[in-house]
Amino acid sequence: MGDLKQHSLIKAQERLRDQVGHALRAALIAGELRPGNVYSAPGLAAELGVSATPVREAMLDLAREGLVEPVRNKGFRITEVSERDLDQYTELRTMIEVPTIGRITRTAAPADLEALRPIAEEIVTSAREHNLIGYLEADRRFHLTLLALAGNERLVETVGDLRKRSRLYGLTGLDEAGKLVSSAEEHLELLDLMLSGDAEAAEECMRRHLGHVRSLWAQGRDEPVGQRPKRSLGSAGA
Repeated sequence: MGDLKQHSLIKAQERLRDQVGHALRAALIAGELRPGNVYSAPGLAAELGVSATPVREAMLDLAREGLVEPVRNKGFRITEVSERDLDQYTELRTMIEVPTIGRITRTAAPADLEALRPIAEEIVTSAREHNLIGYLEADRRFHLTLLALAGNERLVETVGDLRKRSRLYGLTGLDEAGKLVSSAEEHLELLDLMLSGDAEAAEECMRRHLGHVRSLWAQGRDEPVGQRPKRSLGSAGA
C-alpha cells in the first residue's frame, strides 16, 4: 500500500506542475509576465498560492520550450521574441496549416467539423466578453483539434509548439479596443467554408486568419506601455 500511496503522490505532484505551467503560460500570453523581466520562483509561488518546487519545475518546462531562460541566483527571465521570430513562426504555420486545412476540407466527415462549432462560438463569446484567457484557450483547442482531423499527431505537436513560441503580446489593450472580435469570428467563417466543401476558399481563409493574427502581434507590441496591463506575478527584478 505504501508504494501505491507514493505513486499517487507523484501523480498529484505532476498534475500540480502542469497546472502551474498552464497558469504561467496564460499569464505570459496575457502580458502579466513581461518579456525581459526576471521573476523568482518563490515570488511566483506566493502569487499562485503553491510551493516554490512546482513553480521551478514548470519554469524548467517553459525553458525547454524557449519561453524563459534561467538567471543564476535570481530566477527566470521571460525571453523576448523579435519581429523576425514572429515572421518566421507565421511563415512556418502558413506552410503547415494552410494546405492541411485544404486536405481536411476534402476528407473530414461533416459531423467531425460540425463538432467544432461550439468551440468556435466559445472563441467569439470570450472575445466579446473580454475573457482573454478563455479566448486563447478556446482558440488553441479549436486549431489543434481541427488539425488533428488530418490524422498526423506530429503535425499537431509541431503547430502546438509554434503557437507556444509565438505567444501574443499586448492583447489586453487590443481586447479593450474590441479588435479581437473580428479575428474570433474568422473561426466560424473557416468552419462554414470547410463544411461547404470549398477547400480553396478554406485555405485562403486560413491564410488570411494567420496574417490577421500576425498583425495583432504587431499592434499589440506597438501599444503604449501605459495602456498595457500593469499587474505582474512575483517580479524579482527588471
